[in-house]
Amino acid sequence: MSGNNLNTAATVMCPHGGQASAQPAQSRVVAVGSPAATVADLYTVTGCPFTVGTKPQPCVTVRWTGPSARIRVNGSPALLQSSRALCHSAEQAPQGPPSVTVVQQRVVGS
Repeated sequence: MSGNNLNTAATVMCPHGGQASAQPAQSRVVAVGSPAATVADLYTVTGCPFTVGTKPQPCVTVRWTGPSARIRVNGSPALLQSSRALCHSAEQAPQGPPSVTVVQQRVVGS
């Protein structure tokens, strides 16, 4: 798997249109002015409108399950545009994969 490395300024959205934002676990390594994203970062989702029947089940977190196999940032695997992930509700129910739509274009890895 290869692709552009994510940084914390990347646009990541849940499958229902909620915006995911990263709280970086490290700030030492930057890619195009923002901290490089790693599997250790906490991604929280806001604005997800998803409901099941009458019960709201919005996405609240993103868990990355397929980071880079070769690139590490301060010991933690880096995230790529092609990395696999799942969004989860507050009850930890999987809600589907997020979409990564805007990434920096200068740093590429595998």
